[in-house]
Amino acid sequence: MSAADKQTPLGALVMAGQGQTEAEAITDTIFMVKDISNAYLVTTGDGDLLVNTGFIGNGERNKALFAPHRTGPLRRILLTQSHADHYGALPEQKEAATQVIAGAGFTETADYFDRLAPFLGRRSGKLWASMTRRSGPPPVPPVVTPDLEVADVHRFEQGGRRFEVVKTPGGETLCAVFVWMPDERTVFTGNLFGPVWRAMPNLVTIRGDKPRLVRAYLKSVEAVRALAPELVITGHGEPIRGADKIRADLDTMHVAVSYLERETIAGMNAGKTVHELMNTIVLPDTLKIGEFHGKTSWVVRAIWEENAGWFHFEDGTTGLYGSPRSSVDRDIVELAGGVGPLAGRAKARVDGNEPLKALHLVDIALAIEPANAEALTVRKAALEQLAAANPGSNLSQTMWLRAEIADAESRLAANQGT
Repeated sequence: MSAADKQTPLGALVMAGQGQTEAEAITDTIFMVKDISNAYLVTTGDGDLLVNTGFIGNGERNKALFAPHRTGPLRRILLTQSHADHYGALPEQKEAATQVIAGAGFTETADYFDRLAPFLGRRSGKLWASMTRRSGPPPVPPVVTPDLEVADVHRFEQGGRRFEVVKTPGGETLCAVFVWMPDERTVFTGNLFGPVWRAMPNLVTIRGDKPRLVRAYLKSVEAVRALAPELVITGHGEPIRGADKIRADLDTMHVAVSYLERETIAGMNAGKTVHELMNTIVLPDTLKIGEFHGKTSWVVRAIWEENAGWFHFEDGTTGLYGSPRSSVDRDIVELAGGVGPLAGRAKARVDGNEPLKALHLVDIALAIEPANAEALTVRKAALEQLAAANPGSNLSQTMWLRAEIADAESRLAANQGT
């Protein structure tokens, strides 16, 4: 893992399983294997169950790490969501009589990811390939058909232990569930609140996914809070212990996201544009939570577009048609007197610490002359300026900027080789 990844809490969590040689005991009967997303073994008086399985290709490894703690047949596998890092290692661990339980819509959501695989794969690859050290197309998830898809609450007892699989309206996927063990006051939330605890949700990811609605997310927080859990076991990272701490964290998450919804709606009603609100709405210091996957400005935009839809009035008439601003890039370059003056103006923006304005300018220039070394050099400098101002706290942003800088470097190197 690079130094930049170590600065990113989510990056550290995603890579935490590297080198793990044995499952970690959370309690006497719950064991954790760290993977891209964690897998959990729960032992009972009548065999075992898993909550999630880990990532594609890691099934045999995870199975071996759990083996010393197994007490009997694997009766059930409970899947908290239909992202492959949570279920991709299922085929190697499932036994002949294992019942697979997921949330309603799991099959439909998995089909959505399959139908859009080339589109989503390109985006995920740009963000994640360097971290997972994979080249080429992403691995293909296994086809998993649950034996039961839970639409509300599914209660069962296994070996003297009670479990509830609860469908949630605002999980990281639309088929999300959490798993509640009422006697132990323990809840497995998967990525219901995102991959990092006490952090801003990512209602609409930049890699692409069906969006979550803000009120659905808030209802999910309320549903878990009402249980008064004493132990929260999430999709990534270490468990969160203590009823008072858990309650305080859930309260803060709920109030913070509610504040953003209220302020965004107020700004919309006052005639503010989405970009104005993204740049001006901030959380009070007492409500600030981590921005490791989601960000305040992204949540503001998600809330805006959830309520306003795809059309932004400030885009004017051209927003109604398939004619993007880039369709007049050549006109702008010609009026500017060529790519050189635009690149020069962009460099002045970089020198004035205005990297986003610089990127607007060089993107126009590079649309006409993609190999222009002056414009590529300015583009790289603007991206590096953005990266320096955002030192690794948000993983998606970090990986995006890293990929963009690498692209500029590659294109410049290609110029030097010709």
